[in-house]
Amino acid sequence: MKHLLSTKDLSAEDAIRILDTAEEMSAVNSREVKKLPALRGRTVVNLFFEDSTRTRISFEAAAKRLSADVINFAAKGSSVSKGESLKDTAQTLEAIGADAVVLRHSASGAAHRLAVTDWISAAVVNAGDGTHEHPTQALLDAFTLRRHLSRLAGTSSAGADLAGARVLIVGDILHSRVARSDVWLLATLGAHVTLVAPPTLLPIGVDGWPCEVTYDLDEAIASRPDAIMMLRVQAERMNASYFPSTGEYSRRWGLGDERFARLSALGLKDTVILHPGPMVRGLEISSAAADSERSQVLKQVANGVSVRMAVLYLLMSGGSAEYPVAAPELKETAS
Repeated sequence: MKHLLSTKDLSAEDAIRILDTAEEMSAVNSREVKKLPALRGRTVVNLFFEDSTRTRISFEAAAKRLSADVINFAAKGSSVSKGESLKDTAQTLEAIGADAVVLRHSASGAAHRLAVTDWISAAVVNAGDGTHEHPTQALLDAFTLRRHLSRLAGTSSAGADLAGARVLIVGDILHSRVARSDVWLLATLGAHVTLVAPPTLLPIGVDGWPCEVTYDLDEAIASRPDAIMMLRVQAERMNASYFPSTGEYSRRWGLGDERFARLSALGLKDTVILHPGPMVRGLEISSAAADSERSQVLKQVANGVSVRMAVLYLLMSGGSAEYPVAAPELKETAS
């Protein structure tokens, strides 16, 4: 695997390998010294053309914990604001010796373009491109859900898929790259995915995705899902009115206090709540739901570092570097 551009490109074997490697990385992150020498001497560039907090910081932490050098490049305040093209920016990074480029861009397909051209030889990781995909977010969602289900079953999560898991993805599907990546990855891992949204916030061609679609959140919750993923309404990407009002949206498709309480009334004691962030409290999710014991949001953030460590390690070393993750001598070196 040279690049990570889309979850649609991942086989179940590839996905499980990444998740299992992330389990090893998670063990490292629980130590007092959270450092591995695996990518010492390598350079990772975070090339972000869109604003980001969680994703950029998570990739930076992941690279540093693998001992890589990190360069953070933001479009604002750079030559990009003067009109420099993606090609020229990428070739500048190539000239300074980038070994991997983590790219976030407002244009769908930008990461693929960077990967398939001869502009750079570095590995490319798609950190979100337009309304297309966000593969590492989907991987950390799958990692979080796999751990939860394994804990309930009393089994190890290593090597496990998500066969039989029922997942609802609720909200602004149309503008969500997270939803697209999650649908393909979760389906590949064997989960049953249902999208819940107003008709105006569903993309054209959704009938060809490996999932079901419904417009009724209460009906979907009655199907007894294992996880409910709430999505933010991406107003910044909207150029028209997609629903009558925020109050109407919250009432019909939000996880408010009343609907949240219904989970317990239905006996869904093990159903968890996911959210890729940032959350808009009071619109798609209430504070009671966001701060509850069901909420996996902070675990998702923490797991994101482990998953991104795994991705960078596998892409930049092929998983067969001088320092294999599971080797006792590595763990001793890092302790």
